Amino acid sequence: MQVPSGADVVLLDYEMSNLRSAGKALERLGARVRVATRPAEASGAEAIVLPGVGRFGAAMERLEAHGFSQMLRDAADRGTPILGICLGLQLLFDGSEESPGVPGLGLLSGTVERLRTDLKVPHIGWSEVTWTDGAGIAPTESGASQADSTYYFVHSYACQPSDPSDVLGFAEHGTRFVAAAGRGSVTGVQFHPEKSSGAGLALLGRWLENSSAAVPA
Repeated sequence: MQVPSGADVVLLDYEMSNLRSAGKALERLGARVRVATRPAEASGAEAIVLPGVGRFGAAMERLEAHGFSQMLRDAADRGTPILGICLGLQLLFDGSEESPGVPGLGLLSGTVERLRTDLKVPHIGWSEVTWTDGAGIAPTESGASQADSTYYFVHSYACQPSDPSDVLGFAEHGTRFVAAAGRGSVTGVQFHPEKSSGAGLALLGRWLENSSAAVPA
């Protein structure tokens, strides 16, 4: 899958993620990828990717230190497509019980809670996502199989959107949890599409296609 417009995508580097695999995956799909360590380096981006690994509180502290928090809020207000990956999804919400009292970006309404399951946490491995109706990043090809919606997860927390219509997909780890959420131009996934083989690459391709369609010519 090649993105016709070669979308200009900015990856945010706030020292809380491994950017290499995400960048390579996006480049394989035809995107022009830039890495930004401060807001000025993200100027003019057609789409923004917020990856993340680690603790919620530390990540928000780094986002603030790099000046990215307000930049992301402003970008969302302008309708710029934003994709949060793993911890990046959680940061889109109002806060997390992992770091009580630390406000999140507030781009999606709700909180983040620890997985409540009898199975081992963190949840590490491959799980199938059941997509909700209208999820723009879901497989749409006729004859799509279970493998087309199976992705690689590494997490101990999951988001709890206040508005059920913000849920884009669910997965299971002894209990059902939200695997993807979004509203408007803001989207996030709890799994790592860049580590999810063909299914993950296809998902990133669909997001890029949607992002390209959202950018005025």
